Amino acid sequence: MRFEAITWERLTDALAERAMETKTADGGPWLRIGIDGAPAARPDALARLLADALRLRGRSVLAVSTEGFLRPASLRFEYGHQDAYTYYDGWFDTGALWREVFGPLEPGGTGRVLPDLWDPARDRATRSPYQALPEGGVLLVHGPLLLGRWFPLDLTVHLRLSPSALRRRTDEDARWTLPAFERYEAEVRPAETADVVVRVDDPRHPAWQVGAAGGGGGSG
Repeated sequence: MRFEAITWERLTDALAERAMETKTADGGPWLRIGIDGAPAARPDALARLLADALRLRGRSVLAVSTEGFLRPASLRFEYGHQDAYTYYDGWFDTGALWREVFGPLEPGGTGRVLPDLWDPARDRATRSPYQALPEGGVLLVHGPLLLGRWFPLDLTVHLRLSPSALRRRTDEDARWTLPAFERYEAEVRPAETADVVVRVDDPRHPAWQVGAAGGGGGSG
């Protein structure tokens, strides 16, 4: 892979311009963007920057974190508090994401999206109200292990960390999740799947590569 050095400001502007030019794969009125990356890569930070850039360009934006769609603790910790395989397959409620986030944005949908469902700290439903995303608006979904789940994403960005950087930047109490990301790399190959790959080993000096996956590269 060949990467080009870029600043976060230039990267954000480039992604916003690409989003403005991207057509939805299903012909619907809502563009869906996925920003994928381990927590150590801070996909939430890029989502905030991109949301601001799109709003400056006149687009309504709703950012949704997959961390708001965790399953209850009884399911996440069924095989212990540090089971990497459960983290990979069983922590995130993909069914709820389909039902509450992606489903309402299908052609003919209501546009009413639930921004989060479960509070992992209190281990109970958040009871957040639905939010209406007007036609022409942009959904930004961000979080780890996002690709390879057949989500109907029109543009996908993967924040890439080398194995050594991922270990170094992951909090010690979360390093038990590292085998899940090794499996993700082997099975999903996010750097080959995403439309845009951003290397963030040094968060001060990102570098990027535009992939060849085409629109909706995160769905496969």
